[in-house]
Amino acid sequence: MDPQTTALILVGYQNDYYAPNGVLRGAVEDPDRVDLVLANSMELLTALQETTTALFATPFLMEEDYRGQANSVGILDKIKSAGAFKPGSWGAATIPELLAFGERITYIPGKAGFNAFTHTELDRVLRECGIENVLVAGMVTSLCVDSTGRAAYELGYGVTILSDCCSARTPTEHEFFCERIFPLYASVLTKHQVIEQLRPGVLC
Repeated sequence: MDPQTTALILVGYQNDYYAPNGVLRGAVEDPDRVDLVLANSMELLTALQETTTALFATPFLMEEDYRGQANSVGILDKIKSAGAFKPGSWGAATIPELLAFGERITYIPGKAGFNAFTHTELDRVLRECGIENVLVAGMVTSLCVDSTGRAAYELGYGVTILSDCCSARTPTEHEFFCERIFPLYASVLTKHQVIEQLRPGVLC
């Protein structure tokens, strides 16, 4: 894995998911697991920030009136009923742990559904940066992480899912996707395995 042609895509690192009082924190697995995933993600970012690996965040923002979720079901219906991820709201804001990395992380707006490539400039930006391989981390393993990983694969990128930097609705669901679904189109690695491959380089 070459850091010059690799990008990390961070999905959903926002207060409604990760903050102790986030409205969806209880809907996404055990809070202790969420804390562990966040700690793993920050360890990964700390290790990668001094490499040439590109770092992107794709925040999840709904329309103010949720018009895109008129017939929502499942977790999208929970998001709608909880009033989560409204533009300008505290819950939709990026978690402070991510903001601490400043301009080292590039934010790609426009994500209003599961797939971080839909209605965003993510693919164009990745290609302009010469990216060939993407790493995916964040919320939720079986939804946004899977949808974004599949889209990246179909667009021709090599895909790696960070197994210990993602969280699902249950441990069983997370394990099923990591063991049975992701290997159909992606590599599944831990943060330590990725760090070992992406040796420190010099930021350009």
